[in-house]
Amino acid sequence: MRSRFSAYAKGDTAYLLQTWAAATRPQRLDLDRKTRWTELEIVETTGGSAIHTEGTVRFRAHYAERGQAGVMEEHSTFARENGRWVYVAAL
Repeated sequence: MRSRFSAYAKGDTAYLLQTWAAATRPQRLDLDRKTRWTELEIVETTGGSAIHTEGTVRFRAHYAERGQAGVMEEHSTFARENGRWVYVAAL
């Protein structure tokens, strides 16, 4: 989750697509360059350890857009795919 937040902050769409589950991955990803991601708060997690194949992350992502601060909240699901953790979808 933290690496994906960093990728959003840097505008690294290639990394975001690589860490997205094949079944739910979009063909392409267009990020709004006017949005500046500033902070990630992990609120809650389930699963996600070395013995799990699935997990969830509830988080708040803080951003600034056109001089206004905002917060996006999401509860995301992740799964192991070919040994790597990938983003599946928002709950």
